Amino acid sequence: MAHYAQINSDNVVVNVLVMDNEMETNEGEQACIDWLQANVHADDWVKTSYNNKIRKQFAGIRYSYDVDKDKFIAPQPFASWALDSDDDWQAPITMPDDASADKMYRWDEDVYQADNSAGWIEVE
Repeated sequence: MAHYAQINSDNVVVNVLVMDNEMETNEGEQACIDWLQANVHADDWVKTSYNNKIRKQFAGIRYSYDVDKDKFIAPQPFASWALDSDDDWQAPITMPDDASADKMYRWDEDVYQADNSAGWIEVE
């Protein structure tokens, strides 16, 4: 199956639909996009890959599409997190390196805002 992301005027994904592979195989990617624009919505549509083979990662609702980089970028998980050079979101503090199958952590934005040297909370 071929997947296509509907991109609004702010380059944000608002929908992801599955197209029949037969149309894409026989008529091409542009034929699928033309059909989606004529029959679903006139917004832009961009092919996305469920197995992350194109455009960095599978598009999801609220992901943004970077036209210049031709990739989908996940929504920012927390206000303090920043994109790295690979366009992945990173916490301002590295997760403790003792995280393992026995010890897990979660990010707490409120803790970080109160004390910029903390933020990772051990999950018990």
